[in-house]
Amino acid sequence: MTMSSGASLRLEEITPSNVDAALAVKVRPDQEFAVAPVVKSLAEAYVHLDVAWPRLIMDGDRPVGFLMAFFDIDWKLDGTMIRSGLWRLNIAAGEQGRGYGRFAVQSVADEIRRRGGRELYVTWHEGGHGPEGFYRGLGFRRTGELSGDQVVGVLALE
Repeated sequence: MTMSSGASLRLEEITPSNVDAALAVKVRPDQEFAVAPVVKSLAEAYVHLDVAWPRLIMDGDRPVGFLMAFFDIDWKLDGTMIRSGLWRLNIAAGEQGRGYGRFAVQSVADEIRRRGGRELYVTWHEGGHGPEGFYRGLGFRRTGELSGDQVVGVLALE
């Protein structure tokens, strides 16, 4: 399937008027191991206000997904490595395969570039229903690092 209209895709800041729509975004049950639910992301955004960038992915008036980016985090907690990237990506179960994930990654890449960044980082759980194929298909490469039990990938932004 393809998106109905690229012009109708946009990101919305999470507000009191759309928080319930964001919380309703659920991935397929077989993907739940690979990404935290939106409620956890919003809680983390609340306590990481300085770096978290949560957004609802909209197609027209329809919420189709949720993303949370991070900007300028101290990756090693020692000041030696500052990174920006995609923290979470939840595309609603019935909306997958329509280009919304690609739109989300491109939107985060655009925001990182706007802020002067040159790389987009992401982490993923390995597994048959995990997102590695999606990220690799967009040009991410493994860095050789792990973040906890997740693979770290990077996309050069040119």
